Amino acid sequence: MGSLYIDLFVSLDGVAQAPGAPDEDTTGGFPFGGWQAPLPDDVVGRQVRDGIAGMDALLLGRRTYDIFAAYWPDKDDVIARQLNAVPKYVASRGTPDLRWAGSSLLGTDLVADVRAVRDRHERTHVIGSVDLVQTLLAERLFDVLTLWVYPIVLGQGKKVFPDGVRPSALRLLEPPVAGSAGAVALRYAPTGEDPATGVMEV
Repeated sequence: MGSLYIDLFVSLDGVAQAPGAPDEDTTGGFPFGGWQAPLPDDVVGRQVRDGIAGMDALLLGRRTYDIFAAYWPDKDDVIARQLNAVPKYVASRGTPDLRWAGSSLLGTDLVADVRAVRDRHERTHVIGSVDLVQTLLAERLFDVLTLWVYPIVLGQGKKVFPDGVRPSALRLLEPPVAGSAGAVALRYAPTGEDPATGVMEV
């Protein structure tokens, strides 16, 4: 069995909606599309490049897939060559255009299909795709959750952990690392358990 990696840019208040461009996702009238773009960060850039270089499959929600499929096929750099080469799996209830080479649509049993993708590949990455990520978190269907937390508060938008999310305990895989723009890289793995409770000692 391989591993499933979730990679997200998030604000301090947990918003992961539309970090890359103003028109990326305006659901709910979100006014801060492209909030991450003015904050280039050396640590985040290096980790993103390393993650892409090491992946052998890409799993995306419909909106993120459409953005990637419109941009990457015509590019020719290290990142583009890797993204264009690996198999790409799309989670969607609709009928996306799958002309991006190596793309396929998952079936109606999303959880079973994602498990099959994870079994088929060594390192499957989910990039962005907040709605899909929320489903994977609810099912505890991931192995590594990477959050690049930026020093910005948005006050609205889709959150990684909205109210009503399934309670889950995570463990930190490595010490946090801060980058040049103040972004902090956090890597977690699920414990498979609910949060414990107790009385705090002073």
